[in-house]
Amino acid sequence: MIRTSAEYSARLEIDYPERLGRLTTLFRMIWAIPILVVMIVVSAGIPSSVMAAIPLTGGGVLFGGPLLMILFRQKYPSWWFDWNLEFTRLSTRVQAYLLLLTDQYPSTDEVQSVHLILDYPNVEQDLNRWLPLVKWVLLIPHYLVLVVLGFIAVFGVIIAWFAILFTGVYPRWIFDFIVGSGRWALRAYAYGFLLITDKYPPFSLK
Repeated sequence: MIRTSAEYSARLEIDYPERLGRLTTLFRMIWAIPILVVMIVVSAGIPSSVMAAIPLTGGGVLFGGPLLMILFRQKYPSWWFDWNLEFTRLSTRVQAYLLLLTDQYPSTDEVQSVHLILDYPNVEQDLNRWLPLVKWVLLIPHYLVLVVLGFIAVFGVIIAWFAILFTGVYPRWIFDFIVGSGRWALRAYAYGFLLITDKYPPFSLK
């Protein structure tokens, strides 16, 4: 896929649902139990952070291995990237379902209404081999903003939950804010933990 210079290496779009089921919304946490069990098993029992689990080894997103490969070999094995991409996609589909952004039960392999793209990096050309050691520190301003956005999003989901129960419609302004917050978090995650880009993530919901 051709990417323009204005686009970030991690991109997220979620289709806006015209109508949502009242019954599935009311009992969403109960319906979600099976896929949450799958997520716990796949992520080696380590709970999710902003967008997915980040263990150094084992299940969840692979972080330590790619970091060492970039640092010492200037390589990012494509199969590690593919795992991280698909795990992040699955995690995002689950989160979209929990946040009431879709009625589609999270698939383990289909895109559904959640469109998440990560660009595979050219390590020698695009990545500084030493930067992964300090990226987590450079992201501190984003951590602070994301905490605030997270609190606002919680209240937004509560409002949306009641709105869906009474009208069957997710308020568009809340939907756009929550998706934008997820997009922001994904870009920070791609920079600091997926390690696919050295371009500092923008402070933007768009």
